[in-house]
Amino acid sequence: MSTVLIHEIKTSQKAVAFTFDDGPNPLYTLQVLTIFQEVSGKATFYMIGEQMIKHPEIVKKVIDQNHEIGNHTFTHPMLTQMRLDDCLHEITKTDKLIKDMTGEAPTTFRPPYFDFNEFISSEIKELGYKVIGALNIDALDWEQPGVNHIVTKTRNHIKNGSILLFHDGFGDRSQTIEAVRTLVYELKEQGYQFVTVSELLQLANREN
Repeated sequence: MSTVLIHEIKTSQKAVAFTFDDGPNPLYTLQVLTIFQEVSGKATFYMIGEQMIKHPEIVKKVIDQNHEIGNHTFTHPMLTQMRLDDCLHEITKTDKLIKDMTGEAPTTFRPPYFDFNEFISSEIKELGYKVIGALNIDALDWEQPGVNHIVTKTRNHIKNGSILLFHDGFGDRSQTIEAVRTLVYELKEQGYQFVTVSELLQLANREN
């Protein structure tokens, strides 16, 4: 495959990237912003284009607080079940939307359901995106498995350069918010910095 999912970055820095999918959401995204404000940290939000159009004021808050917005398609489809042209339209439409709403071009992409193949992969590479995965997929926060499950599974994947997956959109995300709050305060105590995915990628480049 010409593009691989990046789940972590090799770095000597005590830094992790928290990522949030499927927003923006007027309730849960704002709660995430408050948590990260309290620890002077940054996060990356993989936003869905149609949700950005519904909640432009939340998009603005995310950017005003120096977080990163990544591309997560326009409608959150299974990309491998679409014609390639339609698949690219999902990505490029959201790319343009992010540029128009934030003034900055997104540089990272997360495929919905981590569903992509070699053809999509090579097209994404042509667009200049890094394709981002995550280490703590077994936390299953989108299934609302309980705060303890999300916290415990995620703890197993904490190390320098970890990319961590959570959801701030689609459905009740109160368990995720409580789990993230617990994890963020724990990691702050342990001396971790909270950086965007792009910042994590830059750390790796500086050390190589």
